[in-house]
Amino acid sequence: MDASGLAKLLSPEGWALLSALPPYDERHAMALSERLRRDGFDADLVAAALTQSRLRAKAHDKLGEFADGMLFTPAGLEQATRLVVAAQHARRYAAAGVTRVADLTSGLGADAMAFAGVGLRVLAVDADETTAALATINLRAFPEAEVRHGDGLAVDLAAEGVDGVYADPARRTSGGSRVFDPAAYAPPLDDVLALRDRVPALGLKLGPGVPHSALPDDAEAQWVSVDGDVVELGLWFGPLAPAGPGRSALLLGSGGGSDLLRAATEPARAEVAPVGAYLYEPDGAVIRAGLVAEVAAEVQGRLVDSTIAYVTSDALHATPFATAYRVLDTLPFGLKRLRAYLRERGVGSLTIKKRGTAVVPEQLRRQLDLRGTTAATIVLTRVAGQQQVLLVEPVGAAA
Repeated sequence: MDASGLAKLLSPEGWALLSALPPYDERHAMALSERLRRDGFDADLVAAALTQSRLRAKAHDKLGEFADGMLFTPAGLEQATRLVVAAQHARRYAAAGVTRVADLTSGLGADAMAFAGVGLRVLAVDADETTAALATINLRAFPEAEVRHGDGLAVDLAAEGVDGVYADPARRTSGGSRVFDPAAYAPPLDDVLALRDRVPALGLKLGPGVPHSALPDDAEAQWVSVDGDVVELGLWFGPLAPAGPGRSALLLGSGGGSDLLRAATEPARAEVAPVGAYLYEPDGAVIRAGLVAEVAAEVQGRLVDSTIAYVTSDALHATPFATAYRVLDTLPFGLKRLRAYLRERGVGSLTIKKRGTAVVPEQLRRQLDLRGTTAATIVLTRVAGQQQVLLVEPVGAAA
């Protein structure tokens, strides 16, 4: 959104139009645009309002009803923190006794909203002028939050009375390509990490794919998933990491539930053994955190292969950290064998899960050409180094 479009949208006429739009529906967007222009609305204003309506609808998945009063850019929305995760961030700072937090890469203000929502005073800074303007609008209901346009790393933290720092470095180029080198983040990761020498209460949000070897030894590294979707890696330092350095997985539900699994002081080890009566698929955050062995210990299980993140057990054990399946059968992988096996059982609808195999599920489904009436779930994976097919059903699916 350019400055002209933003100015039109923020005019009394523009804000009233945006507020009066019906819930966004892609099927009716073109007709609605044409009708509004016929009614005398400026074409650029109509385009800006409908764009915001579309982004608000998309933002509901992350921000719930808060999205209805916010303004977005596509890139800003993609990097915005989900509300349920931002609330966890804010609780960390509040529990650590922080009173004024500087969000040095505030983006559209999702985390700053959560900080202000728990009573913290917030200085939100963004290097992009339009983004800072939108954050000012989005934070208008929070007098505890001040937004500035500028370089977050240039803020005089001591003079501002800042006792907590948060940053979510940009990990995409201006063209939208992902950046994998931490030195190419905006701002660079090492420059942000250096701030912990001045303000020990430092927190960072990073992409979940950062390798363990790149993590600072003094950080609590926490991988977070929401409803099974891994959304971030948080690095927490000083008073924000009361349990000390280490790795953990935080599983959140969009409805508010949470479960935490932390690496033990002595790393857990899991043996490799044949497939038992149950198969457990650990949550993605657990896998990213390297805590599959901890799940195996929790369910009294073992690995199906030393390099595969599937756990098996002879008994069913309840755990929030993995999805359990009942193993119905196993067989070596082979296209003809599998096709005949499934056709004999009248399978027409097939869920394909995989790990440790190059098979492409969509391609395999076409090759199987199933036409039955029953549904089934198979797992393609390595068992003791050999490609295997496991016929499974989710626990609870059978009567």
